[in-house]
Amino acid sequence: MNRFTEAERFASRLRELRRRADYSYETLAQKTGTSRSSLHRYCTGSSVPQDYGPAHRIAVACGATPAELRELHRLWALADAERAEALEPTESAEAVESVEGGSPPEETEEGGPAESTGAEPEPEPEPDDRPPAPARRAPRRLLFVLAVTGLVLALTAWGVSVLSSPTDSAAPEPCGPVVSMGQNDECVRDVQERLRDHGARIGVDGSFGPETLRRVTAFQVLAGLVPNGVVGDPTKKALRESPVRMETWAPAKVRQRVREVFTEAPDDAVAIADCQSFLDPLHILPNTNGSRNWGLFQISDARLAELGGTPAQALDPEWNIQAAHKLWSRERDFSDWPHCERALKPTPPTPSASR
Repeated sequence: MNRFTEAERFASRLRELRRRADYSYETLAQKTGTSRSSLHRYCTGSSVPQDYGPAHRIAVACGATPAELRELHRLWALADAERAEALEPTESAEAVESVEGGSPPEETEEGGPAESTGAEPEPEPEPDDRPPAPARRAPRRLLFVLAVTGLVLALTAWGVSVLSSPTDSAAPEPCGPVVSMGQNDECVRDVQERLRDHGARIGVDGSFGPETLRRVTAFQVLAGLVPNGVVGDPTKKALRESPVRMETWAPAKVRQRVREVFTEAPDDAVAIADCQSFLDPLHILPNTNGSRNWGLFQISDARLAELGGTPAQALDPEWNIQAAHKLWSRERDFSDWPHCERALKPTPPTPSASR
């Protein structure tokens, strides 16, 4: 039986997507920018990508639906957690030596059995010195009465506990090694509640969708964890113990500060930020190539590298606004945000039909 069952499930889904798209490894490698050998390892289950990006590119190239992308992200998270657990060093069990017939004989410094000292054995104790004889067994009737009494007390205690808390009689199912995209259960609800306890603006519905993915990723960035959007053991521990707070600027404050920085085009700048992130400083959006956009003005990984910034800085609203203004100042336009820039251009009015 294959030990890496989660890795095989993940690989099976990749193979299914590749077969459906009818792509060879060579063709898929060219479309995704991934080496052919890496694709083969991922699809056979002999290797799991270090991050979700390669799997996302493969799935998108094969025409995966949003639901399939969410499921693939969940399968990758489980396979990644399984791989991490398999790589942890295991302590060797201590050897236990058993000797039949009692403990082994004492050894001398030379390693041989100890010689007899010639001392005479201790005399047997006199009858009066012997330990008292063991007590006689209790009568069977008494044992039966004690057993019945204990059973009655146990049943009474159980009945009281059930009557006092009828809704808590069933213990909740334990959560798996990871909580990830596409999951719908109480484990997701617990993650959402803990994020809200850290100050995140998030709905608590038990469904791990795009909003929860963004908030989990933002928390990981702020907590100094790997921002993979998967709630594994490090993130679970941080959600319990980290002092990280996720409170951030309200939309009204964002609008005001954007206008103060973009004095040349305040209204357009606010419209761009609203289009990009809904004025949410912790907004994070994954791209089809595995990269991500960060913060109010959705600064891409590439632009972030050019500016010498980090994801944590990009989630700071002041830094993000200043960085966006620097990008705007290059050409004094919003060409870095082509999709939203097109929305700024007024559309000509439709002439009314003449009668």
